[in-house]
Amino acid sequence: MRAVLISAALSLVLAFPAPALAQDGEPPAAMPEASPDIVPGPEEPEPPMVLPAPDEELEESPDAFGSAPLPEGDAPEAAEADDAPATPERAIDGLFAELRQEPDEGKARLIASRIERQWRRSGSATIDLLMLRAATAMSEQNSAAARDLLDQALVLAPDYAEAWNRRATLAFTTDEWGKSLADIEQTLLREPRHWGAMMGLATILERTGHKDKALQAYMQVLTVYPALRSAQDAAGRLSDELVGPLL
Repeated sequence: MRAVLISAALSLVLAFPAPALAQDGEPPAAMPEASPDIVPGPEEPEPPMVLPAPDEELEESPDAFGSAPLPEGDAPEAAEADDAPATPERAIDGLFAELRQEPDEGKARLIASRIERQWRRSGSATIDLLMLRAATAMSEQNSAAARDLLDQALVLAPDYAEAWNRRATLAFTTDEWGKSLADIEQTLLREPRHWGAMMGLATILERTGHKDKALQAYMQVLTVYPALRSAQDAAGRLSDELVGPLL
């Protein structure tokens, strides 16, 4: 079953053409530049999207399942500024275009945090509250409560990609990799550009010994987010392991 889920999730990732590795074995440089119903108050900030992985033996990507939003990026004023385009779809498409063309790591992370804010917008006060409580439960390592809350969110909003991604994150932190892969697949069906879900898939592939497929997944991340350092480092490292450093 896990092999089937890996294959299905990877097939979604491979919908994007992978960039070629540079001659030094490192991933190529980035291309040259070419509202929710409720907002968490300061007394109840949203926990980061990234939770520590349980396995200390393998160096972990800090961006698996999504990077932590920047504090200033979660301010209501900044969130409202992202509503300028006519539709959320146009807004996020424009941000992804900027992200693909931004070579600077710091500037790219600012763009990425704006995309993640868009992903967190469910359009429902009920879903937002369930997601907030689930994130709090995850930060308190209350896995049962977090899963129940995420299950409720998905019953109410089955097409909400970020709820699938959070549940994939939860399953990963409890070593339920089969469940995590299943939810990663559902995330990517709804948002094929979700680099956090792709990073989670790549991490699981690497941990389960599928290093060639993990390399493919990391390279797909770089087609969406070329300046993501953790994906660059992982792709370069796995390329050296699989084919050896190019002189």
